[in-house]
Amino acid sequence: MHRRVVAQQWISVDGFAAGPTDETEIFAGVPAESDARSMELNETLIPEVETVLLGRRSYEAFVRFWPTEAARDVPVAPLVNAVPKVVASTTLAAAPWGDHAPARVVPDAVEHVRGLRAEPGGIVLVWGSLALMRMLIDAGQVDELDLFVAPVALGRGTPLVGRPLGLRQITGEVFPSGGAHLRFAVTGPA
Repeated sequence: MHRRVVAQQWISVDGFAAGPTDETEIFAGVPAESDARSMELNETLIPEVETVLLGRRSYEAFVRFWPTEAARDVPVAPLVNAVPKVVASTTLAAAPWGDHAPARVVPDAVEHVRGLRAEPGGIVLVWGSLALMRMLIDAGQVDELDLFVAPVALGRGTPLVGRPLGLRQITGEVFPSGGAHLRFAVTGPA
């Protein structure tokens, strides 16, 4: 079976992956119980993940938290720190990850993902990295969208996708405290 590329994002109920300022506006509306459930779902997903793909800005945000003492009590942290990572960047020469194996840096994410998808293997997980995710979707290189929906409507911001996209729902779960988890197969242009 060829590798699957799964793009995971938190979004607002009105389809924005970032608010007018940045993506933190979504997280202001996420109840602690919903965030905890998203972490539990990732504890199940990460063992299937062969590689995590990050853009430069997401890498810089993640590396300030996950491999540090601040993440010590987060149950999913050992899995996050252990999974191999690739950072798509034309400006970084190296991508250290604390005391863990450094991330590999690639300048052309689309070409890198095309190569990965051509071979058998597990999941390539695109985490955060909205610009990277949209670039891969536009290039036809994303197989699934794994979405956490925050119970907040932002009204404006950066939409999850920039063009019509055909989807088929694979699974879904409504969180009792608010929000949901929805997973879709990308079927092509709408």
